[in-house]
Amino acid sequence: MVLPQDGHVHSQFSWDAIAGGDMHATCARAVAIGLRSLAFTEHVDLTPWALHGRDLPAHYTGRVDEHGRFLAQPLAIAAYLEEVDRCRRAFPALRILSGVELSEPHRHPGAVPGLLAAAGLAGTGGLDRVIGSVHALDDVPTGGRHTDAAGFVEVVDGYLQRAPVDVVVAYLEEVTALAGSDADFAVLGHIDYPLRSWPEAAGPVPWPALEEAFRVALGALASSGRALEVNTRLPLSPRVVTWWHEAGGQAVVFGSDAHRPDDLAHDFVETAAMVQAHGFRPGAVPHEFWGRA
Repeated sequence: MVLPQDGHVHSQFSWDAIAGGDMHATCARAVAIGLRSLAFTEHVDLTPWALHGRDLPAHYTGRVDEHGRFLAQPLAIAAYLEEVDRCRRAFPALRILSGVELSEPHRHPGAVPGLLAAAGLAGTGGLDRVIGSVHALDDVPTGGRHTDAAGFVEVVDGYLQRAPVDVVVAYLEEVTALAGSDADFAVLGHIDYPLRSWPEAAGPVPWPALEEAFRVALGALASSGRALEVNTRLPLSPRVVTWWHEAGGQAVVFGSDAHRPDDLAHDFVETAAMVQAHGFRPGAVPHEFWGRA
């Protein structure tokens, strides 16, 4: 089969892929595996994460403020766009889309326009692909609401503060708020993101306990007219694709969330077959969204 576009790829311009990401090598990898199109959707993370004294992973690039909160390194968007242009010239047969992955853009309505304006872009309409995603939850170290000084924690740290089911439900509530907002993005990224860190000690994921929260989030996304990303970093449960179809979702996008060239289009053949079996079909060309069958 023709591989669908990989619509969620990171390069050395993303703050957590500086060590392993390489835009030129990723494009060469795409040509080698027969991938016809990809989108470099670099991280734009504007929500600071409370660390509570824990060390940062070695591959994170940013700074820690006076409150012990991590702030990701800003995207050097002008340099990023220059590299995209260079790769387009070097790989003319590969359709290369520019883009960003905006974390919690509904919480930062004034910050994104300034970032893009610095690169001479009037808005996200100057980019080919904009993903909206959630990576942060309320910081509740004492079981109450977050404080101004602490604010938020990265989703994986949420498991240190809440029961596993509560982490996923809180995440999906934030996704619902994002989907219902007027934030400027076209695709919702990795709706199952917290399941990447699901604690082994908690046993299998209790889907019946999570179904309602998933359905509410998917319903809000469908009502917004945006597309759902099927992210292959963790195999997405087919039931989520079914719920998306039942919610009236119109479009699906595939994304590997690759942070290094070798991860590009990971598991796309099997995943594309699963998505097609659950009610969606390829577009006329590889870079198009998949629509309802």
